[in-house]
Amino acid sequence: MTRPASPQSWRFNPPPGWPPAPQGWTPPPGWTSPTSWPAPAAGWTWYLPPISPALRKRPTGLILGGSVAAGVAIFLLVVIAGAVAGPTPTANGTPQAESSPSTNPQPSPAGADALIAKARPGTALAALGLLAVKGRAPTTGYRREMFGQAWADVDRNGCDTRNDVLRRDLTQTLLRADTRGCLVLSGQLADPYTARPISFTRGEATSSAVQVDHVVALSDAWQKGAQPWNLEQRTAFANDPLNLLAIDGPSNASKAAGDAATWLPPSKPYRCSYVARQVAVKVKYQVWVTGAEREAIARILGTCLEQTLPTSSPIPLGGGTVQPAPSPTPAQPPRPAPAPVPAPVPPAQGAHDFANCTDMHGSYPHGIGRPGAQDHTSGTPVTTFHVSASLYAANSESDRDGDGIACEKA
Repeated sequence: MTRPASPQSWRFNPPPGWPPAPQGWTPPPGWTSPTSWPAPAAGWTWYLPPISPALRKRPTGLILGGSVAAGVAIFLLVVIAGAVAGPTPTANGTPQAESSPSTNPQPSPAGADALIAKARPGTALAALGLLAVKGRAPTTGYRREMFGQAWADVDRNGCDTRNDVLRRDLTQTLLRADTRGCLVLSGQLADPYTARPISFTRGEATSSAVQVDHVVALSDAWQKGAQPWNLEQRTAFANDPLNLLAIDGPSNASKAAGDAATWLPPSKPYRCSYVARQVAVKVKYQVWVTGAEREAIARILGTCLEQTLPTSSPIPLGGGTVQPAPSPTPAQPPRPAPAPVPAPVPPAQGAHDFANCTDMHGSYPHGIGRPGAQDHTSGTPVTTFHVSASLYAANSESDRDGDGIACEKA
């Protein structure tokens, strides 16, 4: 490398025998491509790794002699990576193709642009070419609330979005009886991210086994185009069935806000469908991709060139088994009304009012009772007292135990 008078004309010319510039190489997370550096040789790209805080504090002269030397060092790293990953040269310098044990078609080493240029119209790979490529915006101001109420009923079907997605993605669903076919109590999920079955049971300690993933994470959308949207647009994005999948809870936590460049489902056979859905969502809402993300998606779709974009439709209520309604509690028989208390009989005109029981016993040895009364003082009912409604009414104050007999005597 030589240093001419104009920094803009700096150019690194690889010496004879160097491997060709690596194509389709994706830098690790955190690496950047400085825009202020001079143009590299044809087919090459400058990449700068993150610089540790301790290194930033050192004098500039200690960092490999300044930015030019640092750029050459990073350039050499890219060359080494390309040489290791590239074909093995033969004795005469001609690259020798290496056999691959995989039976799946592999993406062309020409990179995302070449793959997209050859993509058949209507495929996910062709749609990837419609997306703008930009860097991430800051996450400043992002909160979950910026995308509206969680699982809002945006389609106005009377059911929240989470239960809509559970009914769509689960099988053998059991629905609660009093929710018009909305609320899912249990079901079975064939998890697309891990390719394993998961049983779902609604409950405080069990519901988290199955979660609903935003395929394009809300934070990722916020950094790639969603910040200028209004609340209605962001709420629609957060509840669009096209962007939602019922999946394994731990996988959802592992993904967090990652894009295709930083996270992919553990199940490799599902990755084509996964990135195709991300492309479909980003095309629909005009959310952009980063360069690394575009390369990662193109590399995956290069193994499934006929992959198309998924579509979505409104999710109807019902579709599962409705939980039987609880049996009604049998009605209790009505309690019998208490027997009416007979109205006191006024003393008959001229009825004798005895002064006391001794006085009464002189005329009625066993006392005087009203009709229907029985004497139990002897242990067995007896009716030897004199029965007279009018006499009893005249002497009722002598009925001290209230059994209807005044001055009873066995």
